[in-house]
Amino acid sequence: MTSPVVSIIDSDQPEKWQQMLSDLITDPKELLQILGLNATDYPGDPDMLRQFPMKVPRPFAARMEAGNWRDPLLLQVLPSSLEAVQVEGLVADPLQEAAANPVPGLLHKYAGRVLLTAVPHCAVHCRYCFRRHFDYAGNAPNRSEWVKAIDYIAADPGITEVILSGGDPLAASDRHLRWLIDRINDIEHVSSLRLHTRLPIVLPQRVTPGLAALLGGSRAKPVLVVHCNHAQELDLQVASALSQLTDNRIILLNQAVLLRDVNDNLPALVALSKRLFQLHVLPYYLHLPDRVAGTAHFQVSAATGRELISGMQAQLPGYLVPTLVQEQPGASAKTRLA
Repeated sequence: MTSPVVSIIDSDQPEKWQQMLSDLITDPKELLQILGLNATDYPGDPDMLRQFPMKVPRPFAARMEAGNWRDPLLLQVLPSSLEAVQVEGLVADPLQEAAANPVPGLLHKYAGRVLLTAVPHCAVHCRYCFRRHFDYAGNAPNRSEWVKAIDYIAADPGITEVILSGGDPLAASDRHLRWLIDRINDIEHVSSLRLHTRLPIVLPQRVTPGLAALLGGSRAKPVLVVHCNHAQELDLQVASALSQLTDNRIILLNQAVLLRDVNDNLPALVALSKRLFQLHVLPYYLHLPDRVAGTAHFQVSAATGRELISGMQAQLPGYLVPTLVQEQPGASAKTRLA
């Protein structure tokens, strides 16, 4: 008898999350209208939309405060004319990932682990994204090219962890994820499987019983790192999605990005850590923004980051204080700043 989980994973019918993924908000004027904001006051830049289109899931937009131009969720996704400002030192590939891309779909930057760009797209386009200029066209492998990536991992016994990223790995179908996970689990020296994803936060409907069972059933220990920057992102639907994952014994961590005018203040960061802990997610990293072209208006200094971490240490137990980090091209690991 076929179990319900298998039928969910194998179904060819679009699931609710897939239907929602095909109905994203892509027009800034529509988003502003939903929020009761006057689109004539919006200093948009059509060039920015062509270079990096807007994508916002409707459940994420529903958590934004109506009438508030400074809403911390809105600021993360609304294209801005400030993205056209050119600042010295902000470049298209700040982490030099092109030099760590030995086969399509695979990045090998750090010893012991590799990253697979499981799919070349996301459910949301965060305007500070460090891969907004990434060569996804050259990193969207077909099945035979994925075999080359898997063979690369199998040939190196020093690789003990595989990270599924993207894009966003949970934008892939269960069927594709299961194929990748099965191939990874066949490699004996891979002991952990990590997924970096924003979907449980911006589109919690993606977390189904079938997906949770698929990830929880991995031989390689599953770790899921969500990306949440503000406590306002964590509503009851997100809580339910995260609960399904923890019920399947999946370790949950969070990495946030320190963003000017979004969460670069002590109350916001303290509230985020407390709310994450309520949902069984441990704060992991607090990143300084990568120095990506088009993101100057999000940049926060290392000195500000250190000051905020010190403030968090004064108010929170150590396990709720994330590690402040910055990624440097060519470094053997992320640089810890506090």
